[in-house]
Amino acid sequence: MRAITASDREAGVGGLALTELPHPHAAENDVVVRVHAAGFTPGELTWPATWTDRAGHDRAPSVPGHELSGVVTELGYGTTGLTVGQRVFGFADWARDGSLAEYTAVEARNLAPLPADLDHTVAAALPISGLTAWQGLFDHAGLATGQTVLVHGAAGGVGSLAVQLAREAGARVVGTGRARDRDLVLGLGADAYVDLAADQWEEPVDVVFDVLGGEVLARSAALVRPGGTLVTIAEPPTVWPEHGRAVFFVVEPDRVRLAELAQRVRDGRLKPLVGEVRPLAEAAEAFSQRRRGPGKTIIRVATD
Repeated sequence: MRAITASDREAGVGGLALTELPHPHAAENDVVVRVHAAGFTPGELTWPATWTDRAGHDRAPSVPGHELSGVVTELGYGTTGLTVGQRVFGFADWARDGSLAEYTAVEARNLAPLPADLDHTVAAALPISGLTAWQGLFDHAGLATGQTVLVHGAAGGVGSLAVQLAREAGARVVGTGRARDRDLVLGLGADAYVDLAADQWEEPVDVVFDVLGGEVLARSAALVRPGGTLVTIAEPPTVWPEHGRAVFFVVEPDRVRLAELAQRVRDGRLKPLVGEVRPLAEAAEAFSQRRRGPGKTIIRVATD
């Protein structure tokens, strides 16, 4: 099968190549999925799990990409809840070969059934971004109706879904990002928008949801009102709210929540932002692209 492999940690995106790999097989509680569409995180080539397995052994060349949508082709021993031929979407384990391949083996618990009326390209933009947005807002920050949330990177894959979910929950939403994304984010339901290059937000908020890290994250601690929460997925914070909490987390698989997010998409209550759609042969170029537009870049793997 064809797959994108990462072979040289020092080379970064320069070490990505389209290669031939053996067809994967399903271990216990696994399924093999024929990948139709896949998503990736630009920074994942710096993650330790991209290069070593859970036992600390080197696993290069590895297959990057973790979000996927496709069709089950094989069941492992003991696998329940899914069937061969079923459409599914979800995300692959961090320390195993990922989704930028024609086939990949995934723990069944990481996948949810994909309704027939949802396109694979849209579904591949939903698993990590959707679960991250949900878990950050509600599981970690406890966002409630009437509260105010500041969402950094509001036009990105995670941020755009966080804006929509927070708005549906009855929160007041302030989005941040580039000036060019103002109309897009306001169109998603944000009540206000802050151009990070030219403006500053000084009003206290109940929740800050950060996907950017660095100086933006450090400045945000002072914006959290007493009892509020600063949530980030970018890096562990070095500055904490004076009378609030700071949480850094990594998204967890959740089949039930994935199904609920898919239903929101079907109902028109949630719209994943799909950016560029590229073929598998251009995945390495997509990784190296420095200037990205709104939404999530998706790799179309299967051509049928």
